[in-house]
Amino acid sequence: MDHHFMENDGERPYEPGEVEDRLRELYNQMIRVAYAKVVNKSDAQDAVQEAWVNILTKQNTLREKSKLHSWAKTITANAAININRQSRRAQSYGWQEAEKDQSQGVHQDEAGLQFEIAELLGLLDPRSRTMLLYKFYYGFKDQEIADAMKMPVGTVKARIHRSKLQLKKLDKQSDAWIT
Repeated sequence: MDHHFMENDGERPYEPGEVEDRLRELYNQMIRVAYAKVVNKSDAQDAVQEAWVNILTKQNTLREKSKLHSWAKTITANAAININRQSRRAQSYGWQEAEKDQSQGVHQDEAGLQFEIAELLGLLDPRSRTMLLYKFYYGFKDQEIADAMKMPVGTVKARIHRSKLQLKKLDKQSDAWIT
């Protein structure tokens, strides 16, 4: 396979191990980009793997080798976004999610905590619940939430803050009911 994107610019020959070092650094940058966009390490690794396949199959479209890192990170970010979309479509909420987690070996305490969080989120209005899920479950940035919900980013920040305060209040009330 032709490794066009790793060709030397002719200034000097690569030192032994330099190509591997450059690829390792690029891989680490790609992992950081992917992990910022997805929920877990496994999905980040999947996104990077998908990105590498795209890079290798489309390497001839890279016109300027100096832009390899930017190009690779963009491809990685897009792959991570696609993985998020796929997992959102496949995911269901409530009992089905708790059952799936338990079948994957999650401790009962964690499943109970997830159930408690789901119950508390269920007490919020749908818009607040959606914002919190976008922010803390899917890892969306405030601007992405604002774009998705068609509202100013300042409004999103304020509503997320108020929703967090409301959740804390509801959590304290539920603790009071138990004791």
